[in-house]
Amino acid sequence: MASGLPHEGVYARLGVSRVEGIGVFAIRPIPEGTDIFPSDRQPIVWVSLADLERAGLSATEALFYRDFGIRRGNRIGCPQSFGNLTASWYLNEPPDGAAPNVRAAADFSLIASRDIAEGEELLIDYASFSETPDD
Repeated sequence: MASGLPHEGVYARLGVSRVEGIGVFAIRPIPEGTDIFPSDRQPIVWVSLADLERAGLSATEALFYRDFGIRRGNRIGCPQSFGNLTASWYLNEPPDGAAPNVRAAADFSLIASRDIAEGEELLIDYASFSETPDD
């Protein structure tokens, strides 16, 4: 078996979601407790809502913060550049009545909260990002 190939350590890829738009899907079984995106460790930039309001964003620019930002009090956590969004930023919330299968750890790594089957969409409760301790 070859080693060091680009697919190794990758658990998920983007696809068409039944929940909403683009989703993230398991490409192999993911055991409970697995860090699903171990190579995705870009720093999160925290921007105050007041700074965003003063910036005079266009409606299209504001969508980046609404669609991808991690809301925590009066701040929003974002990637260093919205031009570098990785698959981990595309997780959808589960539909009403369904349970998430991913949770955010204190360092914002994304952990399988139960065993996830190949082909299953990865879903997270967005509130789990806000419930992590504020450093």
